[in-house]
Amino acid sequence: MYLNKIKPFLYLGAFYLLISLVLRFVFFFHPITTANFAILESIKIIFIGFVNDIFVFTLASSILALYFLFLSNSKYQKPYGYLIFGLLVALFLYIWLSPSNIIKQYGGSLLEIALIFIGLKTFLFGLMLFLPKYRLKIRNYLYFSTLFLYVLLIIFNVVSEYFFWNEFGVRYNFIAVDYLIYTNEVIGNIMESYPIIPLFSVILILTIAITWLIYRKTKDSLLTLPNFLQKIILLVSFIILCGLSLGVLSKTSELKSENIFATEIEANGLQKFYYAFTHNELDYFKFYKTLPQKTAEKIFLEQFQPPQLIRNISSTEPELKKNVVLISIESLSADFMAHYGNTEKITPFLDSLANKSLLFTNLYATGNRTVRGLEALTLCIPPTAGESVVKRVNNKNKFSTGSVFKSKGYNVDFLYGGYSYFDNMKDFFEGNGYGIVDRDNFKPEEITFANVWGVCDEDMARKAIQFQNQISKTGKPFFNHWMTVSNHRPYTYPEGKIDIPGDAKSRSGGVKYTDYALRRYFAMAKKQSWYKNTIFVIIADHCASSAGKTELPMDKYRIPAMIFSDGFIQPQEFNKTMSQIDVMPTLFGLLNFNYQSKFLGQNIFETYYQPRAYIATYQDLGLIKDNTLTVISPNDKVKQYQLKLQSSSLPENFKLYYDEILLKNPNQKLVDETVAAYQSASYWLKENKLNK
Repeated sequence: MYLNKIKPFLYLGAFYLLISLVLRFVFFFHPITTANFAILESIKIIFIGFVNDIFVFTLASSILALYFLFLSNSKYQKPYGYLIFGLLVALFLYIWLSPSNIIKQYGGSLLEIALIFIGLKTFLFGLMLFLPKYRLKIRNYLYFSTLFLYVLLIIFNVVSEYFFWNEFGVRYNFIAVDYLIYTNEVIGNIMESYPIIPLFSVILILTIAITWLIYRKTKDSLLTLPNFLQKIILLVSFIILCGLSLGVLSKTSELKSENIFATEIEANGLQKFYYAFTHNELDYFKFYKTLPQKTAEKIFLEQFQPPQLIRNISSTEPELKKNVVLISIESLSADFMAHYGNTEKITPFLDSLANKSLLFTNLYATGNRTVRGLEALTLCIPPTAGESVVKRVNNKNKFSTGSVFKSKGYNVDFLYGGYSYFDNMKDFFEGNGYGIVDRDNFKPEEITFANVWGVCDEDMARKAIQFQNQISKTGKPFFNHWMTVSNHRPYTYPEGKIDIPGDAKSRSGGVKYTDYALRRYFAMAKKQSWYKNTIFVIIADHCASSAGKTELPMDKYRIPAMIFSDGFIQPQEFNKTMSQIDVMPTLFGLLNFNYQSKFLGQNIFETYYQPRAYIATYQDLGLIKDNTLTVISPNDKVKQYQLKLQSSSLPENFKLYYDEILLKNPNQKLVDETVAAYQSASYWLKENKLNK
């Protein structure tokens, strides 16, 4: 009897385990998985993954267990059936008509959800109460619908995980959680990137076929419902199994491989999503290795002169009030440029501009999201655990690039071709004194091409010129931070602009079109009266991909960056290691600005500059210094890698790829410097010490 009652769980579970196994094999052989696995390691990955999948499904089947728990014929008997039906009707009417009930007070869409749920429950209960001879048939329909939803979610999750891996080379993480928040952009991106109608048709056909198969094999379990005692036995057994699942999953989630791909493949996507959802902010002091606070601050501040957080920056030369245009380019990895060995000729303009600029050849992005790049260029601080400051509640009134320019009488604005509410950019920049120019500022006739992310970069370039001309007429210098959008999946852009068709939806096309749009921008800018008095800072926000064999693969953080000003900046290369957070303090040095600084980045031309860079995910925090990468992670974990540059035919300063060799005996001085940097930044943010 008991075996018959758990047949639906066994069939659904078997399907889930099978499709999860297939997905793992797909990940093994996916082009983005740039790692080799020994036979024993592969067996270990499959085994741990299988264990994870079993216990995740156990927890996920809780709703199905509740569904079976409340199946009963006795509740329809007189007088209980009528009493229950009356209570359901009364509850529906109360929620619908009462002006002060708690659901209406909560607001939002909760009222509609509650009315639909209670209304549907009342309707179905009434059908089964008043049509007893059709009760089994109705129950079968509801059972089929329940199975259908489970199968649909399983298949849809597998498809989603594949596309997520295809984009990022990892299981679900913070980005997947963001996708639930910004559904318009994400759904639009999917619609424009993939053949949605064929894909959804296949998903629907598979779901119906598999649901029908499971239904046919298990519907006899509804013929005889368990009595109260049998339900208690089944319920207690399930609760014990859920407790066991939680215990096992807490242990398997701690298993980490030196090969990050192995760790990701053996993980369960739903478990990773839940973790990301519940850990969008990480308290540094709760999860990471720490030092006494004063010790940490002393170690970190030793790199500055004077060694203190608030420092007076002064110059012996007159201040230069030149216009500044900061262009942060979406997802521009260093390896897209010919300087770094790319042979596709997809950045001809940027490569030519680099030869006329101050080129930073060895610069690293702080993270792998746009909001991290914006944080680094605006606040000039190392990345901290959890979400970027851009997306936090306490993200306003910070000491920033914009606040320095404003103190010098500049007009300060953020330019973005999309809707700037995305990723909380509007809230962040307005909260720090920037004006906003985004898609809302475009007239219909100003848009020649747009996709879900925004107007094409060429349209934004024309808008930028128009806006900069308006500001220039006021006589005030301007600082514009322009964030591009075209180099982003689905990689669509106007036809006829470059030699890669706009409907090819290729990354190379997205890069080349962005390069083309920048060429057009500079061609227009050269004709303006303000051009000769303007400095252009061109830098990527982050790389195109973050996947690699280690927590922080070096080449996935290396980005191109340059400062160009016709007749002012002499062409040269700066070859020492530096961070994205150093770019704007360096620019202020070139402008001879006198100001009181709270920046944690440095002017790289100061004699006391110490080459180093900060790179991070949302939880792994790294310091690159002295040919060593030190990584600190939650639960007080520390790893250190010796960095050995791989041989290639490229000039020394443009070689990208390193072997990261795990050290058994970490250099404690570098460990302390890493801890000091991230602990200090976290503490100062928490205590509002980095506010204006």
